[in-house]
Amino acid sequence: MFETSRISTSEYLKKIGVAQLPPCTSPFDPGYDPATLESHLEQSSHLMSILKVSMACWMVAKESATRQKVAAAKRHQVPTVTGGGPFEIAVAQGQLPAYLDLCAELGFTRIECGEGFTDMPLEAKDVVQMAHQRNLEVQFELGKKHAGSFTEEVVQCLVEQGQRWLDAGALQLVVEGRESAKGVGLFDDQGNLNRTFADRFVEAFGFQTVIFEAPNKPSQFALLDHFGREVHLCNVRLEELLRVEIYRRGLHSDAFAKANLRPLDPSREPAQALIG
Repeated sequence: MFETSRISTSEYLKKIGVAQLPPCTSPFDPGYDPATLESHLEQSSHLMSILKVSMACWMVAKESATRQKVAAAKRHQVPTVTGGGPFEIAVAQGQLPAYLDLCAELGFTRIECGEGFTDMPLEAKDVVQMAHQRNLEVQFELGKKHAGSFTEEVVQCLVEQGQRWLDAGALQLVVEGRESAKGVGLFDDQGNLNRTFADRFVEAFGFQTVIFEAPNKPSQFALLDHFGREVHLCNVRLEELLRVEIYRRGLHSDAFAKANLRPLDPSREPAQALIG
């Protein structure tokens, strides 16, 4: 009787030349129940750079459920970030200190700031200082939610705005894409990616600092096709995370033919050298 040898999934991926990658995707929880979120963390926490507990759903859910979610992420060593909408409303309603107190009390790692549907009168350095006083990290979202696709002038202004927030102490910048990736940010009304504008953000800030919202399959695949496996994506639904990651690693049929995604030939490249 033929005897098979024991082999793990990680060992097999190394054999077929799949690159070893750090977590490069920030999935989001739009209001799943705690058990569903915990199951996704059990399955995919090693692929998550940071978990966005999105919109304001966590505020109107039972507080015990929100605490359960944050605690589950901590157990799996996944940091958490709140969405930018609640921040904007807190500023508009004159309750930013209370909002920051709440985020800190619930145990979030980071807040997302932005001016997606409001205009913020506060200076970046003041907001970041207030967050840091509560041991909260900061990221900033670039772009308006209702102003359509970016123009050349808008991109230049956003690059300058992003630099101001980084200088103030923000850790990362998020490029707006909303839930549709159509007629907003880098995407035209048909959902086509403006590669030139996308390049501008990477050239200005680098892959470790700029994150692109990619809420659906066309936007996810377009950004990975263009930039390759290093690009950081966010606003990826939890149930789509594994699909994004097999595409990133060239294990999806549409990615395997692409030179910047296809696994390296293990017969030509030592497997231990395959670091993304």
